Amino acid sequence: MESVDYEDQGTKLTGYLAYDDSVGKPRPGVLIVHEWWGANDYVKRRAREIAGLGYVAFALDMYGKDKVTKDPQKAREYATVFKSDRKLMRRRAKAGLDILAAQLLVDKSRLAVIGYCFGGTTALELARSGALLRGAVCFHGSLDTPEENDAKNIKGKVLVMLGSDDPNISAQEIEDFKVEMRNAHVDWQMNLYGNAVHSFTNPDAGNDNSKGAAYNALADRRSFDELKRFLREIF
Repeated sequence: MESVDYEDQGTKLTGYLAYDDSVGKPRPGVLIVHEWWGANDYVKRRAREIAGLGYVAFALDMYGKDKVTKDPQKAREYATVFKSDRKLMRRRAKAGLDILAAQLLVDKSRLAVIGYCFGGTTALELARSGALLRGAVCFHGSLDTPEENDAKNIKGKVLVMLGSDDPNISAQEIEDFKVEMRNAHVDWQMNLYGNAVHSFTNPDAGNDNSKGAAYNALADRRSFDELKRFLREIF
């Protein structure tokens, strides 16, 4: 496990690379995109988990070196920059993908991206950009895009996992996503987890569903099991 410094058009970034160095042969690479809090300990823990499955994992940095917060207002400010500029979102995510693909232990023909919340939205946008990905996985992220016709650029499979009671994802947004995927002939699937709201994979979200964001251990375990199955399938 190591920190990796890199740049995107002058913005200094620090990602987190995780892999089992006892295995010398190239293996699939999985890019991980953080929640709106930034590249914090949670996403690094997820990178270690993915590495433990036999992949090279790279938790990228969307915001910039040391731009991590626990303040919701600041997190919203950081995320809004990218949600309002999807070209920037895609480019910044591609910078992370390039770092992952450049690793000697990564099989460049077998790459995937996963993301949580803000990161889930970013994962879908990276796929829509036409990046060479075997798969894209969105955990409780927004599904909307200003460029819905770009779904035709998606090269791999798509997996979306949402809390059925997530107040941030409307029924209309889900329907629009279905139409988008169908029209572009994407190989996609969506799982809804009962009694789960936003951020159901993160223990730091607390346990009060009435707040709209809360951890759900069962949904977390089930969705991670589904992620493992999906990665086996695409790789």
